Amino acid sequence: MSVEFIGIIHTQNVSEIHPPAGPVIDVDYVETIARAHDEGGFDRALVAFHSTGPESQLVVAHAASVTKNLKFMIAHRPGFTAPTLAARQLATLDHFTGGRVAVHIITGGSDEELAKDGDHLTKDERYARTSEYLDIVRAEWTSEKPFDYKGEYYQVDQGFGAVKPLRAPQIPVYFGGSSEAAIPVAGKHADIFALWGETQAQVAETIARVRHAAAKHGRQVKFSLSLRPIIADTEEAAWARADEIVAKAKAIREAAGLPTSGHRPPNAGSQRLLDAAAQGSRLDKRLWTGVAAVTGAAGNSTGLVGTPQQVAEALLDYYDLGVTTFLIRGFDPVEDAIAYGRDLLPLVRKLVAEREAQIEAQPAAAVG
Repeated sequence: MSVEFIGIIHTQNVSEIHPPAGPVIDVDYVETIARAHDEGGFDRALVAFHSTGPESQLVVAHAASVTKNLKFMIAHRPGFTAPTLAARQLATLDHFTGGRVAVHIITGGSDEELAKDGDHLTKDERYARTSEYLDIVRAEWTSEKPFDYKGEYYQVDQGFGAVKPLRAPQIPVYFGGSSEAAIPVAGKHADIFALWGETQAQVAETIARVRHAAAKHGRQVKFSLSLRPIIADTEEAAWARADEIVAKAKAIREAAGLPTSGHRPPNAGSQRLLDAAAQGSRLDKRLWTGVAAVTGAAGNSTGLVGTPQQVAEALLDYYDLGVTTFLIRGFDPVEDAIAYGRDLLPLVRKLVAEREAQIEAQPAAAVG
């Protein structure tokens, strides 16, 4: 199996240690960070979705115009655009970008955030709607003749997509969501299931659950893991930087009147990260939960800390569990993306190639 690396493109320089400043859409910044990922050898970059943020597809359209090879992972919330139209929008963008589009389905775990866009369904209802939504999206992408669809949330009469994805049969579908309502939908629809940076035991458990759900549909799913690597020339320097990041993130939240402990967001992914953080700030070989504990695991907020070689080896442990995509982003977004491309990605790809060579050699050795 090959390994894929995904970075992230925000529309301004922002992270847990960089409060939002300046225009919400800083065009120069978008171009700078997109090129950093492109030149650094990342396979894709995520453009996130939030109920108050810029529209992800439009951001990708511009980022694609200033890059050559970088592909994109468009976070998309089902239910706010008709699925027939969304399928055609994504397929159209796929053509204009030369086949560089993937979609990341984010159903949404916070009732409060969803209400900002006028959505008042329960979580279980939202995931049921997502399943219907993706049924229709895939039909638009693949059907060679008009189709009808009758579900609880959508009814389509003679739907048809004249524009198909550039690379048949369809655009890759990444899927996020760890709740009981999410897993069956992931099993039916996900090409790549996205986890946040959990412990190895938690990751193994979730992979087993999703594989079981996918098997019911005769499908196989790949897996992505999101982490925030902290790398430095020495392990001591890396842990010192991790400590500095926690202190700065805590100070920024306190200044903004935000809690720094004891708060649990409603989404299952954050709760799983907080369950890990409750076990300690340093888990497994070098999994670090410091920022997750401070922020209430608001987003992917756990990391791996050490030298590039140490972090690469820790990533390989997850690869051995079945993870073939790593979404990595730093706390200094541009600078860290450059460092990852220079110091980390080549090491991981080398270790993966060596591991695959070992696996391929085993049958021959057994025969011999």
